[in-house]
Amino acid sequence: MPDQDQAELRLSAARLRQEHEDYDAAINAMIATGCDALRVQRMKKKKLAIKDKLVQIEDQIVPDIIA
Repeated sequence: MPDQDQAELRLSAARLRQEHEDYDAAINAMIATGCDALRVQRMKKKKLAIKDKLVQIEDQIVPDIIA
């Protein structure tokens, strides 16, 4: 994989990690303020989707090596 593609994937992964952390903080704040449970569930679902995208990108960066 070319270095530029690798760098772009790493940048995308970093952005997704930050977004995942932001969702985590938002969810914790919503729970602390007693927000509607349905909204919290929706946020958790979005957070999980971000995590799934992050895992896919990380798999492209470091492919599985069968020894």
